[in-house]
Amino acid sequence: MKHTYHIQGMTCNGCRNHVEQTLSKVEGVTNASVNLEKEEATIEMESHISIETFQKALKQDGGSYSIHKSGEHYHDDDSASAKPKKAKPEGKGTGTFYCPMHCEGDKTYDKPGDCPVCGMDLVEEQNLSATTTTEQWTCPMHPEIVKDEPGSCPICGMDLVPMEPDLSAEEKTYNKLIKKFWIAVAFTLPIFLIAMSEMIPNNPLYDVMEQKWWNWIQFGLSIPVVFYATWMFFERAYRSIKTWNLNMFTLIGIGAGVAWLFSVFGMLFPDFFPEQFKTESGAVHVYFEAATVILTLVLMGQVLEARAHSKTNSAVKELLKLAPNKAVRVVDGNEEEVSIDQIEKGDILRVKPGDKIPVDGKITEGETTVDESMISGEPIPVNKSVDDKVSSGTINGNQSFLMEAEKVGSDTLLSQIIHMVNDASRSRAPIQKLADTVSGYFVPVVVIIAVITFIVWAIWGPEPAYVFALVNAIAVLIIACPCALGLATPMSVMVGVGKGAQNGVLIKNAEALEKMDKVDTLIVDKTGTITEGKPTVEKIGSFDESRFRESEILHLIASLNSSSEHPLAEATVKYGKEQKVEISKTENFSAVTGKGVEGTVDGKKLDLGNAKMMENANAKLSPEMETEAQSFQKQGKTVSYLSIDGEVSGYVVIGDKIKETSAKAIKELQDKGIEVIMLTGDNHDTAQAVASELNLADFKAGMLPENKLDEVKKLQEQGKVVAMAGDGINDAPALAKSDVGIAMGTGTDVAIESAMITLVKGDLHGIVKARNLSHKVMRNIKQNLFFAMIYNTLGVPIAAGVLFPFFGILLSPMIAALAMSFSSVSVIANALRLRTKSID
Repeated sequence: MKHTYHIQGMTCNGCRNHVEQTLSKVEGVTNASVNLEKEEATIEMESHISIETFQKALKQDGGSYSIHKSGEHYHDDDSASAKPKKAKPEGKGTGTFYCPMHCEGDKTYDKPGDCPVCGMDLVEEQNLSATTTTEQWTCPMHPEIVKDEPGSCPICGMDLVPMEPDLSAEEKTYNKLIKKFWIAVAFTLPIFLIAMSEMIPNNPLYDVMEQKWWNWIQFGLSIPVVFYATWMFFERAYRSIKTWNLNMFTLIGIGAGVAWLFSVFGMLFPDFFPEQFKTESGAVHVYFEAATVILTLVLMGQVLEARAHSKTNSAVKELLKLAPNKAVRVVDGNEEEVSIDQIEKGDILRVKPGDKIPVDGKITEGETTVDESMISGEPIPVNKSVDDKVSSGTINGNQSFLMEAEKVGSDTLLSQIIHMVNDASRSRAPIQKLADTVSGYFVPVVVIIAVITFIVWAIWGPEPAYVFALVNAIAVLIIACPCALGLATPMSVMVGVGKGAQNGVLIKNAEALEKMDKVDTLIVDKTGTITEGKPTVEKIGSFDESRFRESEILHLIASLNSSSEHPLAEATVKYGKEQKVEISKTENFSAVTGKGVEGTVDGKKLDLGNAKMMENANAKLSPEMETEAQSFQKQGKTVSYLSIDGEVSGYVVIGDKIKETSAKAIKELQDKGIEVIMLTGDNHDTAQAVASELNLADFKAGMLPENKLDEVKKLQEQGKVVAMAGDGINDAPALAKSDVGIAMGTGTDVAIESAMITLVKGDLHGIVKARNLSHKVMRNIKQNLFFAMIYNTLGVPIAAGVLFPFFGILLSPMIAALAMSFSSVSVIANALRLRTKSID
């Protein structure tokens, strides 16, 4: 009998193996096969087994998985008759806490705790909404009084004071750990002093009482350390063994637990042990100091790690601080201060000098300068006037202006940046597969080495052999640190992504960082990428003045383009309004991608665009028309022809200035060995003029979206690693196909959605920054992996005692614990160096 079921909660291959093994152990199951991609389990059984049996097996095994019939979703509860209900996979990207080592991919949790796979403390995702809550005031005498504005208490009359914001989950975790650490130190220090007093000749403590009683005092002092301050380590160790997700805490729990239990057993049953385990007084030598010092040092490492980890996403925290809480809304000429979450699209807002701009929108009255360095990385304030866009979180200069809210809440650029950085910080780079593979075998191998160490020392070690065997086996368990290996990649990615965000380079995922370092070919669009993307009309021309004057040509072009969102169209409409041309209604409007637009204005059938558009409209271009157009195109201008009722009658000349940074950026990229190719939908003469100015050896003109896509495919077939930079809808297919798609933040939402990297400023110099960032992050990751592997490769054999036969050197378990605690911290510290690196 064979049945297929749907499995929820699997996020990695480890989950798949775990579920498969659990289902295979159910009595009556002859074979179980689990498919991660399809999230399905095919189970063969001798006779029918109820689905409740499988649900119970998965739940008892400690995992967060659920099983149900295909197409149904069950809540994870104790009811055997849980009703099927459609739901999102539990814990898959829906919470705000995640593992810093990404053990389960994108899996998130709704509350703080520790990762069920590696045992690490879960990290809270930075949330913009948490920073934009309205400030509230309360009475210091009557805390039940809470108001949204300052004033006096209605009960006692005292002035209300601002309420302290809630601590973040990170701060709460740190505070909890530091409290437990000081408690552990307070009880561990006297244990350590008592144990070390044995090194003093004629130990004065033994004049007070016998050694066995001092052992009992050590035992009493160790109880708060083991069962309160560091008990979480043993809980994590137990869970790791139960679910067979072996990790760092497995080793700590076994090592410190064996030392403590050995000591307790030795006090209670001293006659059970041979003489070599006993001191001169006949008491068994105890290891309470080793167990408590090891646990305290590990706890210290967790404290340092919690503090260091909070700095890895400092870039996001700085972005969060930019989010304003209040805004000034103008209603019927009256100004009112409102909370940021009360602003709606279309509201008119007043932004005063020095204020943060509350939401995304456009200026409707006034002009100013805006400091956009916090999201673009550029320190020079930008001049803004009517109709210019402004972004949430940027800072107004010394002039007041009115703006219309266009994007609010999660739609603002600042919110999207924070969301993108959070997602990218949680993503996994391909290079992490190496660390994952090694980590999968790490703990079992270390346990085997510890057992071998014990056997070798017990058989061939000097007297007391069993004591040496026990101590060295514990040292092996304690010094090994799989977490250093697991943290090597995600810590660098997290800091690198934040560094990029501060410099206007938004990374969608870690894979983009890794691939960007390997790019050898860059394809760039012209309009809006190399050029400013702010085209201006330089000339309106008529091929037949007797039929259509230039003013009428402008009227028809502006009217037709009023239905288009293309930058060239916006330029003509703006020019028409400046010339006070009447804009007529357009009917049957349609955009022909890569060619132009068509529609009907004042009863006339119009086609506007390049030569291909004229061909599409069966409107013939004469040699004289082409010659006149070429005179402008050779200057790098764009010429669009206008056909009226199937006859080419006029044209518009549009200029688009090359960005000041384009030439320098292209040269820097070429110096790095990257081949730069320009692909544009513009004509050959215009493209050649731009290419000549930028010293581009390779360019192609007249490229439609499918042509750009084909060009990317062709280069990839040649073995090239291709990055594509563009800003328009016509660039989206090539952006998606390229190895690394780079969108200009000034471009369309479609292009940004299709890309792996977004440049906030829409500047080619941002590609230089992205390349430098990628190189520095990948080098940092490799350093971390090298340090982690070398540390474990050297540390474990030394702890096992390989140096003893040659130099008489042994590693104390306490020194091993200290080294292990600092190994993860050192990886994080190395990743934090990225914050100080320049990527310009």
